[in-house]
Amino acid sequence: MLFFTEYKSHFIMFGLILGFAIAHSGLAALRAKAEEIIGARAYRVIFALVSLTLATVMLIYFFNHRYDGLILWDVQSVTGIKTIVSIFTVISFIFLYPSTFNLLEVAAIQKPQVHLYETGIIRISRHPQMVGQVIWCLAHTLWIGSSFMVVASIGLILHHLFGVWHGDRRLEKRFGQDYLDVKNRTSVFPFLAVWQGKQQIHWQEFLRPAYIGVAIAVVAFRLLHPLAIASAAQVNW
Repeated sequence: MLFFTEYKSHFIMFGLILGFAIAHSGLAALRAKAEEIIGARAYRVIFALVSLTLATVMLIYFFNHRYDGLILWDVQSVTGIKTIVSIFTVISFIFLYPSTFNLLEVAAIQKPQVHLYETGIIRISRHPQMVGQVIWCLAHTLWIGSSFMVVASIGLILHHLFGVWHGDRRLEKRFGQDYLDVKNRTSVFPFLAVWQGKQQIHWQEFLRPAYIGVAIAVVAFRLLHPLAIASAAQVNW
């Protein structure tokens, strides 16, 4: 009981991640049927509202408890560590955010559709969000060094690894052999398909609005990071 009390925030954080994973993946699994009933735009709005609400709660709790538990290591004063963490955070954003290219569909301005991609970041990894999340978690776990951060990172990585399996399964069900062909020509592990000769990087494919959005997001997150932490601290969670 004492252990649970001392590490209560760790269990809560893992529970928040689990709840988000169930809602996010569950709604994704229901997409085809839900779109038939309420339409693609209405589904997208519900999916976004649920996901963003749960993600906001999770983020606030993370900000407020990120140093809870044991401090397993402290390397923040080591020369160059902050720069390394910043570089890998930027790299993680490159994988995390362009994985959805049709921003107007994300906002439900245009009718949202499921697409098969085999260009840009997909040539590097078929599941860029998973890769980006792993890189982000490793970088921030190195920087923060707390047992709470380790638990949060494990939860986030497990969720995205499940998303790899779940996403492949849903796309195979939807597109059949077409997706199996794409799956055979791409890889989950970054650059593996390139190393195997199945893909070649075409850098011009990265000249897309989504990547401009990534650059803006990187700057915005950097500038707003202290404000976000301060704002979260005002919430007594």
